[in-house]
Formats: sequence, structure tokens, C-alpha cells
Amino acid sequence: MIKLGEFQTLTMVRRTDFGIYLSDDPIEDPEGILLPNKEVPENIETGNQVDVFVYKDSEDRLICTTHTPKISMGEIKKLRVVQLTKIGAFLDWGLLKDLFLPFKEQIGRIKEGESYLVGLYIDKSDRLCATMKLSKLLSAESPFNEGDRVKATVFSMNRDYGLFVAVENKYHGLLPQKEVTKHYELGDEIHAKISKINSDGKLVLSLKEDGFVQMEADEHVVYDALIKNDGFLPLNDKSDKEVINKTLHLSKRAFKRSVGRLMKSRTIVQTDKGIELKK
Repeated sequence: MIKLGEFQTLTMVRRTDFGIYLSDDPIEDPEGILLPNKEVPENIETGNQVDVFVYKDSEDRLICTTHTPKISMGEIKKLRVVQLTKIGAFLDWGLLKDLFLPFKEQIGRIKEGESYLVGLYIDKSDRLCATMKLSKLLSAESPFNEGDRVKATVFSMNRDYGLFVAVENKYHGLLPQKEVTKHYELGDEIHAKISKINSDGKLVLSLKEDGFVQMEADEHVVYDALIKNDGFLPLNDKSDKEVINKTLHLSKRAFKRSVGRLMKSRTIVQTDKGIELKK
């Protein structure tokens, strides 16, 4: 059976003026599907096999190609939006006919020229389409352990839960809302560690480093901000946690701890107006 959206090995059954026809079963399907002339291998003969990718042309007819698309069935990849229309968006996936992303399969407001994480599915009309709704495509059976560092891509956001991410473009992941200390967009990549593996196999991520490493990182955030602001920040122990978070993307606890360490090393002084580098 010829499978849409996948690579497969097909057999040449006949030749025409505009290409050759390939079939997965020359006896059951002697007609086959077209491989255009410009992609036909040299010296190929009836009965020879060819590895091809199967999709549909602009008239929704099955066709195959020897080119490798940027995504195939079962994969999740970042693709660039090349056109926005009234019926949906079209993505560059490396083939002549752009890949269709229907409105109902979009998440958030997408922009032309930007790239988003998508998967493939076959719609009710037997067409190959893209979807940004990846939860149903991601696996909960990962090879990772707690503490492992991974790369993840944001594919959905929820103010109550946090950022839903595709870990290594394959596995379910969540960056909890309490960990979201700055603004993220769909398609943004983050590097994090696995803080927990839920009973259902889904991964919970954390941007925080372990212990002493995290404290040093926070301290550098405060110090670098002071350098960029001519040695002064209008923040101190009494500052509102929201102001601290907006300015430094740190919790108030992390800020106070960093200020304490910098004061102990005599790097800064703290006043009622804020903190400043010691002269």
C-alpha cells in the first residue's frame, strides 16, 4: 500500500513522455504514481526499484519525488511560513508545492517569514497537511532521567500551567508557569534540565541550575545589570517582587540572596534608593 507523506521503495511499472510510474505492487496496481522526468534516475528500467517520497501535486493527485522534504509523517520540525491566506498558511517544506497549515490547526497568531514547530497529518479529504497541535503527536516515552539537560521548543502557552514544549522535537514537556520569568514566543527554543518525570511519562522542566551554580548565575545577572546601568539599580530589599522580576527576571528571594553575596564580597553597597557598585 502506497503511504502518503512517507518514504518508501517503489517499483517502476511503465514509462511515459513525462516520467515513469512506480507502484508498491505491480500486479495489484499496474498503473502506479508518477515520478517526473527531471527526477528519473539514469538507465532505470521496468522492474527496477526507487526510493521516493509520496505526496500530492497542486491538483491533489498522488505523485512522488526523489527529493527529501524537510518533514515527513511521524516527524516534528520547524518550518517557515511563506504565505498567509484566508484559508490558512503555507509552509516551505522543500518541495515544489508548499505545505498547507489550516486555520483550525494553528495556535496563536502566526507571522509570515517566521518558523513554527509542526507535524504532519492526513485530513478528511485525504490531503497531507501541517498542524501546530502537537500534543497528540508527541511521545510520553522518553529515554531521559531527572537531571538530564535537554533542548525544547515552545509550541503552546497557558497562563495557568506554563509553556508546553516539545523536548528534542519528540517528547511531551512542560515548563511550569513559576519558571517562566521572561516573555516567550511560539517557536522559541530553551535549554533546560528535567526536574521531574510525571507518572504518565511527561517531562517537567526547570531553567534553574543546581545549588551553587544557580546562585553564581543569579549574582552575575545582578552584577551585569549594574554594569549596564552605570553602576546603579533602583532596587533593594524593599522593592516589589514584580518590579524585580520585570527588571532582572529574578525572584525576590534570588535577588536578595545575590545582593547579600555581592555585599559580602564588598562589590556593592545598598541604600534606601537602591544598590550601586562600590567605588
